Amino acid sequence: MVTGKRLSASDNRPTAEGQVGERAQHFLKALVERYIRDGQPVGSRTLAKDTGLDLSPATVRNVMADLEDLGLIVAPHTSAGRVPTAAGYRLFVDALLTVRPPSEDDIAALRTQFDARLDSKALIETASNLLSGVTHLAGVVMLPRHERQAFRQIELLPLSESRVLAILITSEGAVHNRILNTERRFSPAQLEQAANYLNQMFTGQDIKDVRTRLLEDLQRTHAHMDQMMRQALTLAQDVMADTERRDDCYIAGQTNLMEFGELARMERLKSLFDAFTQKHEILHILDRCIAADGVQIFIGEESGYALLDDCSLVTTPYRVEERVVGVLGVIGPTRMDYQRVIPIVDVTARLLSAALRQ
Repeated sequence: MVTGKRLSASDNRPTAEGQVGERAQHFLKALVERYIRDGQPVGSRTLAKDTGLDLSPATVRNVMADLEDLGLIVAPHTSAGRVPTAAGYRLFVDALLTVRPPSEDDIAALRTQFDARLDSKALIETASNLLSGVTHLAGVVMLPRHERQAFRQIELLPLSESRVLAILITSEGAVHNRILNTERRFSPAQLEQAANYLNQMFTGQDIKDVRTRLLEDLQRTHAHMDQMMRQALTLAQDVMADTERRDDCYIAGQTNLMEFGELARMERLKSLFDAFTQKHEILHILDRCIAADGVQIFIGEESGYALLDDCSLVTTPYRVEERVVGVLGVIGPTRMDYQRVIPIVDVTARLLSAALRQ
């Protein structure tokens, strides 16, 4: 569980923690929390009230001026109040934020959303929808990346006419279904014979090796191989093509971002939605988190993706059998409620990992 004040985050970022005194940190924390809650620039009078300190207005203004000089807050040109900068959020997240784990009741409620009877793709989609629904942000979950998938079993079932349902199961329990159009009609007994032949030949072998061998066998002329066996290899080759999928991710709740004024400009939304549709850069960011230990937070420009400069990403890896196979998280404005979002992301990753193990 994520606890304490410090979280792993993106590298190569400047920090102003050592330059900010305890009182100024107290003011920054109050200002960030107020801005996250209201979305409006925070004035000195409001800040003095929120901090509960008996200080003169001049003292408060001086502290705010110091924070502004350090680049932690800024005054929008239309307001006398201040808002946090990306550097201000970074200091807040790294040094001033205490993340409280959710209660056992909250975890139990989240756990009920994961049905262990679902296949891996459905569980990934569930996690994405859950993240967006609970946080009211955009939930994103990378599909599992399998460094090695072994062929466990294939079943071939007859459908109408010359159509066959092929079911391939890998060593990690992933199920690949595909309806194949065949050159001829097969009886259930013939399909069972073909499946038995393939299972005897390939069970336990790496999927990529199986595909290579299938291609080699189909390119050769086997005088001793009857038509049934040649057709079995062809059917298997068609199914194997589905297992070599590209990296992908599920994104849910993109329209939640329309509720935030700073992202709601039509041109800004169009750019964001284009990014969600293309997915390439988002997948690249998630890919950088594969080797991370724990929660990663990218604030504004830290993602390296210009279209997300006004956004933050909170991500964490999820595992199968103690091996990291993907990353999940949320995308939202930089003023997202980090204290609430971070534990939700962490718990969802743990619950998804548990569901995939089953």
